[in-house]
Amino acid sequence: MLLIAGAMARSPTLFVSPRESPIGKRLTTLMSIGFLALVAAGIAAAWMTQRNQVHARWVEHTYRVENAIIDLRRLIEEGETTRRGYLLAPDVPLLRTAYEATARDLPVRLSALDALVADNALQRRNVVELDAQIGPIAAARAQSIALVDAGRVVEARDLFHTETASRRMMAVRRTMNRMIAIERTLLAQRDAELRDAVHAFYVMLALTGVLLVVVALISLAAVLTYTRDLGRSRDTLNELNANLEAIVADRTADLTRANEEIQRFAYIVSHDLRSPLVNVMGFTAELEASTQQLAQLVDRAEQEAPHLVSEDARLAAREDLPEAIGFIRTSTQKMDRLINAILMLSRQGRRVLSPERLDLVALVENIRDAMTHRLTEADAEIVIEQPMPDVVSDRFSLDQILSNLVDNAVKYLKPGVPGRITVRGRRQASRIIIEVADNGRGIDPRDHSRVFDLFRRSGTQDRPGEGIGLATVRALVFRLGGHIEVSSTLGEGATFRLTLPLSLEPQDRSE
Repeated sequence: MLLIAGAMARSPTLFVSPRESPIGKRLTTLMSIGFLALVAAGIAAAWMTQRNQVHARWVEHTYRVENAIIDLRRLIEEGETTRRGYLLAPDVPLLRTAYEATARDLPVRLSALDALVADNALQRRNVVELDAQIGPIAAARAQSIALVDAGRVVEARDLFHTETASRRMMAVRRTMNRMIAIERTLLAQRDAELRDAVHAFYVMLALTGVLLVVVALISLAAVLTYTRDLGRSRDTLNELNANLEAIVADRTADLTRANEEIQRFAYIVSHDLRSPLVNVMGFTAELEASTQQLAQLVDRAEQEAPHLVSEDARLAAREDLPEAIGFIRTSTQKMDRLINAILMLSRQGRRVLSPERLDLVALVENIRDAMTHRLTEADAEIVIEQPMPDVVSDRFSLDQILSNLVDNAVKYLKPGVPGRITVRGRRQASRIIIEVADNGRGIDPRDHSRVFDLFRRSGTQDRPGEGIGLATVRALVFRLGGHIEVSSTLGEGATFRLTLPLSLEPQDRSE
């Protein structure tokens, strides 16, 4: 730190901020102007894009309306054609079927057209007029078809000759043509608006381009001036960079010593806690033995002098004292397990790692062989997906990590479902990814980050444990230079994913 302070004293202009120098202020102003110009161009582009999208939607709407009108006209004409054919050839069922299809589809198409022009009051009135014009045509057609169905073909043909359907069809065509003309007029108006918007957009882009060119030229002049100032500070900066690695190494050594001191403190505290705990456990055992003798004494007193034994004394000797001693014993045993866990984590943090080349398949097979009895009892199997890449790491730590994850998977299998635990690994650049997946109970997504905390557990607590295993796994993974994560859904199993370096650097034993 003294070296840095000296270098800064020798070069007081080295770390002058842009706001503290005239050139810096000029550059800041020019960059702000250029940024504002770009923002304006971006806003204009977004506005133009939005206008294009709106125009495209209206164009599409116009064509949909036109197509709906054309389809409706075609449907009306097809209905008339099939009716005439049926009048001429009533013994052809196909014509009758075609007519019924067009008659059914006609109200649907008219309703669709009405929905398309719902935003245009003028077109809505045209649709109402069109509906009124189509109604009589459809009624006349239905009447003539009914007469043919009744066998009154001659009467149906006479009715057809006396109809005014052609005049009605001409009125329908005029209404439809008027609707198409309205849509085309709207489209032309929107095209004109779009052309005006495009023209304004290009003008905006041209002004922005000119402004950016001016800003770039002025900025270039300022940068050339500022470059001369940077050249004067380059030597001092190189000196600082040369000393930076030494400073970082000193800080790393300080952090390492602090971490070791914390581990030693945890070890000492945990070790010192065991002495009073052992005394409490010993005296609890003596109290338990004394309670048995006291209970025997109360039993004897009840037999020989029952008037001397009160109900409170009987309850205290037979129920209250044994229950209280049981609570004390349970609590001290739990505390003993917790202290052991802290001691184990402390020892893991102080143990020197010994990297060696490991065959992951063989390592997992050894874990599977060691757990054969538990797997049989749990009706579970461990599947090793091969091949798995070799890794250079600490054998003991990696064995502990995988053993804990597999043990955790076996512990939390779903009752009544054959367990399947899959272990797989793959290489990714300079690291290896190892996954331990199961089909067990799964973990609530809200607990994914908390399951790795010390003494924290997730889900129903119907299995023995203190919430130590996954905390140990995470501590070991960190020591190996990696990280661990879990992905899971309740009832669908869990997958623990380790990411470790392919080759662990040897640890300096002098540390």
